[in-house]
Amino acid sequence: MDTKIWVNMFSLGVPVLEKIMRPIIVYFFLIAGLRFFGKREIAQLNTFDFVVLLMLSNTVQNAIIGEDNSVIGGLIGVTALFAVNYLVVRFVYKHRKLEKLVEGEPKVLIKDGHVIMERLKDELITIDQLRTSLNEQGFKSFDEIEKALLEPNGAITFIPKKEFSEKRYREEVLARLDQIIKELAVLQASLSKP
Repeated sequence: MDTKIWVNMFSLGVPVLEKIMRPIIVYFFLIAGLRFFGKREIAQLNTFDFVVLLMLSNTVQNAIIGEDNSVIGGLIGVTALFAVNYLVVRFVYKHRKLEKLVEGEPKVLIKDGHVIMERLKDELITIDQLRTSLNEQGFKSFDEIEKALLEPNGAITFIPKKEFSEKRYREEVLARLDQIIKELAVLQASLSKP
């Protein structure tokens, strides 16, 4: 085998400190950029957001690796990313005020059954996207909602009005009772057969 292959794979093209600093700088830049530009969850990404996310990794690749394509250089960069992420997550967990600054706070989208259109506009959420999320969580209309919050992670939490919550509970209990009655009827029919 050619020894040049091994040299190319394992000899660093840039200093180790540079290999460590490059991914750390890009990491913090991406956290700030993603915090500034939106709160959508991966599942809520539209086509444009998804394309940007795909292109983002390719765009910052050279900033992370520099002029070094060696295996060792890549492993050093990955190790630096894992280490800085581990430390940042632990630090933010212990400092709740910093977590709120980095993550943000929940935003009210619906209050007392009324959609706050200005907030939807600020968060770039269409009424159709909000309605879809509402339906996915088992609600039929905005009138059922006391409050809807856009969480810092991009999820939407719906808090039902008390009367709708109780009505929904009764409907679920009655539906379960109907199912039990049907299953009992099937069981009785099968037991009564000779």
